[in-house]
Amino acid sequence: MRFTDTDLQKDYFRLFDLPAVFALDLPRLEQAYRTLQSQVHPDTVAHLSGVEQRLAMQYSTLVNEAYQTLRNPLRRGRYLLSLRGVDTQEETNTAMPLDFLMTQMNWREEIAAARASASADALDAIEQRCREETRVLENQLEIALDKTADNLLAAGLVRKLRFMEKLVEEIHAAYDAIDI
Repeated sequence: MRFTDTDLQKDYFRLFDLPAVFALDLPRLEQAYRTLQSQVHPDTVAHLSGVEQRLAMQYSTLVNEAYQTLRNPLRRGRYLLSLRGVDTQEETNTAMPLDFLMTQMNWREEIAAARASASADALDAIEQRCREETRVLENQLEIALDKTADNLLAAGLVRKLRFMEKLVEEIHAAYDAIDI
């Protein structure tokens, strides 16, 4: 395979020859990723010129970045919105519905209590509830992006999912703290 600068300009979905949708066929993504990676493996491009080898290395980096983005629901949602010209405003817009914020506060208090009592069982229960809530939000994001094209709602859901991701990170930090 010969590589050009235009190969490096493809959006992630086109790179893997996939439709630009949130409800992605993950096995198909995995297969496309493996196929592209095999084409840019150093052994495969060793016979090419130095310039083409450097392009292959850049292409490999792009393929890895694209794969990591598309296989993660939060990153995929954020990326789809960016393709549509929508800024999720995750850093600047932290306004959330009051019930969502109250739930977040309660979970954080539960995490702190579980950490203080070194209760892995309590952390397991909290993490399970967080993962269930994350699945609900991901389902809502799929509808907002793929069915109703409600980008404003989708951006709000991406922000909520980012909150959930941070909450799971706090849970994992608590697990680490009690394993000491």
